[in-house]
Amino acid sequence: MSELIECPPGHMFKVRFSNVVTSLFLDANEQIWETVQAKEESEFSNAVKHHVFFMDSAQQKHTEIPVSILDLEDLEELHLEKNLIEVIPKEICHFQNIKVLYLNNNNITDICEELGELQNLQSLDLSSNPLNHKSLDVISKIHRLQELRLYDINLEEFPVQLCKHLHHLQLLGLSNNKLKSLPPEVTNLIHLKEIYLQNNAFQSFPIQICALTALQVVDLEKNKLTSLPADIGSLCNLVKLFMSFNKLSFIPKTLCQCKKLAVLDLSGNRLHKLPHDISELKALNELGLSNNELKMLPPTICQLRRLNVLYLKNTGLSTLPATFAELESLTILDLSQNCFTDFPHEICGLIQLQVLSMDDNLMSTLTPEVRSLKNLSYFGITGNRFTAFPENVLQLESLEKLYIGQDHGLQLSSLPDDIFMLKNLKELYIENNNLEFLPSTLNLLHNLEVLDCHNNNLKQLPDTICQLHGLQKLLLQNNQLTSLPDNLDRLHKLERLLLDDNPMIQALWRGVMVRKGLGPYAYLLQIRKKGKKSKKDTKGKNKSKKRNLKGKK
Repeated sequence: MSELIECPPGHMFKVRFSNVVTSLFLDANEQIWETVQAKEESEFSNAVKHHVFFMDSAQQKHTEIPVSILDLEDLEELHLEKNLIEVIPKEICHFQNIKVLYLNNNNITDICEELGELQNLQSLDLSSNPLNHKSLDVISKIHRLQELRLYDINLEEFPVQLCKHLHHLQLLGLSNNKLKSLPPEVTNLIHLKEIYLQNNAFQSFPIQICALTALQVVDLEKNKLTSLPADIGSLCNLVKLFMSFNKLSFIPKTLCQCKKLAVLDLSGNRLHKLPHDISELKALNELGLSNNELKMLPPTICQLRRLNVLYLKNTGLSTLPATFAELESLTILDLSQNCFTDFPHEICGLIQLQVLSMDDNLMSTLTPEVRSLKNLSYFGITGNRFTAFPENVLQLESLEKLYIGQDHGLQLSSLPDDIFMLKNLKELYIENNNLEFLPSTLNLLHNLEVLDCHNNNLKQLPDTICQLHGLQKLLLQNNQLTSLPDNLDRLHKLERLLLDDNPMIQALWRGVMVRKGLGPYAYLLQIRKKGKKSKKDTKGKNKSKKRNLKGKK
């Protein structure tokens, strides 16, 4: 089955495939085990053989399907992906009950005729194999097949025979091939609900798709499409449309007839405007428009009251529509790499907002109204023009992640002592600034897990940093540190400590972790031991000098 997998901000959610199996399923009811206990080992094996329905033998370096698996005639689901299998044996026909078969990422070249005898098979994955494309016709004999995945097999033409006979097909995965078109016969797949054609060589939208009115998911990302047909409006059941990274310059108004559309990704195209009728997409939940040349949004976009995710990265925006706050369901908003000189006050009305990226804009201040974002947990303002830490950020009590590094632009010279007001903060990124010291109140950030201060001008750390007992990552490379606080080894949860390009490393400790295979905590203990030893040596030398002086007298 397909599932949604979340991508980092700036990317749309993607539909991908995940069938992770972790165990062998045995139908082991009491009666079976009582029978097995009374029999010898060979009979035990026979009893088990007839009650195994589910087998995971992926990533086992098999060069062929083991005989022990071929004997499991009751199998209903078998995973053999990511092995070294070269041949599908004729004995595959023994699996008369099998419903799910994964053979992707092997070295299979030919599909044997016996595979076509698996009349109960519903899901087949042969992706990432060096298949002889002529042998694909065998699949047309599996009349009950509902899901077929043929990703990454260098396919240039989709076999017509599959279109003619797989009448029950609901999912067709053909991404990462060399397809330029689909055969007209694909319209026979009237029950098709999902089609994945990402990263092929389509220069025009395969118009046959528009006749498949049962379709719910269409993925044509990373092709060379310049337009969408007006007939796309006939896809009345369409729920997800992925069209990112093509060459689209406009969107037909008829797309707005797809009333069930919930996910629309148009990122990475050549769009200058959106259709005025976009407000008709009442069910729209996720909208990706990043990396287009929009420069402004139509006011009608604010009528998408169910919109939850909106990506507008690098779209040339400098203002938002006056009614933008009417997007009352919005929880994720990406406005990074745009031209905002002031924080858009329209955003302050989005009280459900949880993730906001305003990185790489031209802002120098934050409006006090930002405090109304009571649910904001992620805030990115890296790469702006703040001359001092924007203290209105401190009003965001729900904040868990704050990004205020300066990859370019002006640099901050200090953090406010009131930083402790961000009591829920878990991750603080203040890299690429000009900080010489950190506030001693940092220890009051009791939930802090990540502190990234790399590429600053830090000369020492406050002793109170040793009280951040939940700290897991401390990134301090490329600063001016000559020492560390004595009790830093009390940070028992520290998993990652980076100190490269500091004077203390260059002079004393370079390579200790690498040479001795030490983790951060052990490394700190090593530093402490060396420090104590050097103090003892100094005391010893002083005593020796005193004795020598007395002797001379």
